[in-house]
Amino acid sequence: MKKHRHINIQEDNTQQDIQALVATIAKLKDALLVYDFLKDLCTPQELKAMADRWKVCKLLNKEELSYREISEQTNVSLATIVRVARFLHNEPNRGYQAALKKVKNSKKIIK
Repeated sequence: MKKHRHINIQEDNTQQDIQALVATIAKLKDALLVYDFLKDLCTPQELKAMADRWKVCKLLNKEELSYREISEQTNVSLATIVRVARFLHNEPNRGYQAALKKVKNSKKIIK
C-alpha cells in the first residue's frame, strides 16, 4: 500500500506557493514537459546546481567513492556533497530515497 505523507501547509504565502509549484510539477507526467518547464522556471545555473546534486546523490548511493573523490569527479564542493549525503541518509523527507527507487530501472534520457 502506498503511503502518502501529508504536506504541512502553513498560512505563509511562500509555503502555499511552494505547494502550488510542487503540485504543478507533479501534474506534468511527461519528462520532456518537466524539462521544458524547469528550463523556463530556472536559470541555467540553478538547473546545473540541481543536476549536480542529483549526480552526487546517485554517486553517494552507490557507496563506491569517498566524498573527496566525488568532489574531484563532479567539481561539486564538499559542503554540497555533505548536505546531499545528510538528506540522503538522515533527514526525514526521504525525497532522494524515493526518487532513487522510482528511477532505479529507468534509463530514459531527454535530448
